[in-house]
Amino acid sequence: MAASKSPSVEIEVDDRVVRVSNPDRVYFPESGATKLDLVEYYLAVGPGIVNALWERPCMLHRFPKGLAGEKVHQKRLPAGAPPWVETVQLHFPRWNRTADELCVTELASVIWAVQMSTVEFHPWNSRREDTEAPDEWRIDLDPGPAADYAAVRRVAHVAQEVLDELGAVGYPKTSGSKGLHIYVRIKPEHGFPDVRRGALAFAREVERRAPQDVTTTWWRKDRDPAAVFPDYNQNARDHTIAAAYSVRGLPDARVSTPIRWEEVDECEPRDFTIATVPERFARLGDLHADIDEHVFDIAPLLEWAERDEAEGAEPPADPEE
Repeated sequence: MAASKSPSVEIEVDDRVVRVSNPDRVYFPESGATKLDLVEYYLAVGPGIVNALWERPCMLHRFPKGLAGEKVHQKRLPAGAPPWVETVQLHFPRWNRTADELCVTELASVIWAVQMSTVEFHPWNSRREDTEAPDEWRIDLDPGPAADYAAVRRVAHVAQEVLDELGAVGYPKTSGSKGLHIYVRIKPEHGFPDVRRGALAFAREVERRAPQDVTTTWWRKDRDPAAVFPDYNQNARDHTIAAAYSVRGLPDARVSTPIRWEEVDECEPRDFTIATVPERFARLGDLHADIDEHVFDIAPLLEWAERDEAEGAEPPADPEE
């Protein structure tokens, strides 16, 4: 007897049709949200997720059996992609290998990736035109195990103060977990080491202003567990974090959600899920929509780095250590 074909639905996305198999498979046990619910979420925030991923190499976090099963971190595009799904080839010197990663230029590619059991999208901070020249500086405020979200909020305001003094426009979003991210569009004129070096110099300035809340200590075991670590290492090559509007692989289907600065003190990360963000997106639109219009030159950060190193500060440690 022939095996029965898995149930499926066809989803129209602009001028594409994406077949979604097993639409009723429960992905998020806490809410009962299904694979189809995940598809409908990404359709609802389509312009936002496409803007966040546009022409960036993208690593996929896949859950073929839902959150109850194994999590797969996938650099290479899954097999069986339609010819219209675009990729960008990357070289990884450490292994002397290449990988063709997803490169989103349309919403249908996002939906196809969800069909392939992708929950989280983790793009590079560079684009395929020159993958070695980042155009996005990422400030990742990562709370220690004993730090509360109030500390994250306080550090976010200090970071905003420093950005304002630099003349940089920061775009905050919840991490979708316990922290907060701030993105700054930058000129793609520097390599990953310089952007990371500048990010460390910025983190040290934030630490000077809020030493009670911030640590830049590299080794996790040596950090104050109640402090927030501005993880400058997220600007290293091939280090990625969840995109704006990416769902996270958490039981409540939380979303990494752009917020306004005035919302930092009132919003809770758990408030933003695939059940709540579509209405918010319909009401507010993409809060990161104009990020490309506010480009910052990181030269002042590199000057800070030179000053710090001349005064004896260590340059960034090897990100692979």
